[in-house]
Amino acid sequence: MLRLHFFFFAAFIIFSALLLRLAMLQFVEGPAMSRMEDSRTSKSVSIPPIRGNILDRTGHPLAYSTSTQSLYYRLDTSMPREEILTLAERVSGIFNKYGRHTAGEKVMTQEEVLKAMDAGVEADGSEKAILNYAFEPRRIKSQLSNEEIAYVMEHRDELPGVEIVEESIRNYDPDTVAVQLVGYLRPYNTAVGSIDFYREKEKRLKEAKDSSDALNKYLMIENVGFDGLELMYQEELRGRNGLKTYSVNSVNNIVGSVTVQPPQKGHNLHLTIDKQVQLAAEKAIVQHIDVINRSYGNKFQYAPNAKSGYVVAMEVNTGKVVAMASMPDYNPDIWKSGRISPAVYKQFQKRMSNGTIQTSKSEWPDNILKNYPTSILPLGSTQKPLTVLVGLAEGVITPGTTYQDTGVFQYGRKPEELTNADNHAYGPLKPAEAIAKSSNTFMAAMVGNKLYQKYKGSKSVEVWDRYMKQFGLGVVTGSGLPNESDGTVDYFHEAKAASPQSAMILASFGQQARYTALQLAQYTAMLANRGKRMKPQFVEKITTNDNQTLVRGYKAEVLNTVSFPKRYWDIVQDGMERVKKQGFEGFPYQVASKTGTSQQDVCNRKAIENAVFIAYAPADNPKLAVAVVVPDGGYGGYGAAPIARKIFDAYDQAVGLK
Repeated sequence: MLRLHFFFFAAFIIFSALLLRLAMLQFVEGPAMSRMEDSRTSKSVSIPPIRGNILDRTGHPLAYSTSTQSLYYRLDTSMPREEILTLAERVSGIFNKYGRHTAGEKVMTQEEVLKAMDAGVEADGSEKAILNYAFEPRRIKSQLSNEEIAYVMEHRDELPGVEIVEESIRNYDPDTVAVQLVGYLRPYNTAVGSIDFYREKEKRLKEAKDSSDALNKYLMIENVGFDGLELMYQEELRGRNGLKTYSVNSVNNIVGSVTVQPPQKGHNLHLTIDKQVQLAAEKAIVQHIDVINRSYGNKFQYAPNAKSGYVVAMEVNTGKVVAMASMPDYNPDIWKSGRISPAVYKQFQKRMSNGTIQTSKSEWPDNILKNYPTSILPLGSTQKPLTVLVGLAEGVITPGTTYQDTGVFQYGRKPEELTNADNHAYGPLKPAEAIAKSSNTFMAAMVGNKLYQKYKGSKSVEVWDRYMKQFGLGVVTGSGLPNESDGTVDYFHEAKAASPQSAMILASFGQQARYTALQLAQYTAMLANRGKRMKPQFVEKITTNDNQTLVRGYKAEVLNTVSFPKRYWDIVQDGMERVKKQGFEGFPYQVASKTGTSQQDVCNRKAIENAVFIAYAPADNPKLAVAVVVPDGGYGGYGAAPIARKIFDAYDQAVGLK
């Protein structure tokens, strides 16, 4: 009997403890556990944002986002492997039968569909690791055709886990307007491994407390700016993620309803680029290269090996770039989905880089001309206006200095002999006439050599370098464009390898440094506005996606100034106004210009000549500065000047030189 009482007493104690624990769970720990349960049974997936548009000066879209339909797969871990294989084969068949097939594009195979599904199954039915969380939808294909969409919608009950999702896709102007400046997109998982901007951003997000913020975090599947303005203004263009929230069970399979918070659109960029001026520049380059390739009977104009050309047109007093052409270009629609095949990339690789700001190689086969000139070239005689300014500022020449040009100047111990183009002897020359006649010997004898003598050696090279940098030569222009080159300075190397005297003499007529077309345009604008180095501007303003609200405006920015007496500037402009060039017959404005023919040694060929040309107009009240570079284009007055004329005409018609 005693044992029975003890048993009932023990049972009572245990039962009471259970009731107490249940009460604790329900009334004390219940709310917290309920929240934990909620967090376990709902998962959020970010939706990529809708990218803002890039518009030209007049509002014409150069890059814009439109909606597209994509096929996604939601993983069900309970689905047998055989059914997954069958589903992948069927999806591949749908693409093959109903998809759009452009030239060279392959239909996704069953194996490729399986890889995109990330369902843990190899094509042979064996098991493989799952790379993503089960609740994250897998994108299989973008840009579905209407027929693919209709078939999937009609047979969705037969395609478990397959769904169609609306996304944005990047489109570019079919006229291929300033494509290298605008840039292109690539997937974030590619960009984060290639570009410092994204590496740093990923690092900051991981270190920050709000690194899990689903509205701001970059998604591995989204397309992001990879070059040009698309990269430079990535944050402004991107927008904010949307959220798709799923109810999931304990194994992360989706159960129940889905709620969607739509993504926010990014801001719009309104560029300073004018489509009509830009297209005129691009067309002028292509047409004129064809002309000089075929000018067999004209030794000055014939340039059979010219293949590329680079142009920048910049407003003198604002720094606004209205045209930036790197030709030949390509159709950026190849980047529509953010991905291209290795074969397509290899085909267009040399055309993708912006040759006006960085090295762009010609399409000569690498095994024919290994040392063929790139887009960054010596200035040649376009250096001479600045050489005269330096000489005047340093007092080694005066406005009234007269030099007897015999066509030959000798220097050094050997001695070395320098001549003018075509061995011309120009007779008595003052500084303005030396610019107009393009006298190499004047620049070498009266500026380069005298600077060397004044500073007694290598200090002269340092003095020269300081002036060059003040005019934006040998430093980046301040544009902010990704991957911009500061050019290549060779005169320091020449001073060590040969002598400071040789470095100064060769530099004085443009043969000891190589610069970009944008640096040339900035330098030309500085000659025109008489000493203000303007920051190149590409964006007029940034607005909300509906263009109704101004987010940010831009003003002209002076990076540095150089002060010279007015008579020095007058001498330079006088000389530039008298320069002879082709293509400006009948032009209604006075033009200040300088032609240049820079030389380079090329493997397997004798020294070649590059056509360079700078100009600003109207000379009495400068509005636009233009720089043109044509590698292997021959004489600047023939190979480059006619291109500039067409740009001035287009700008005058679209904006007005007055």
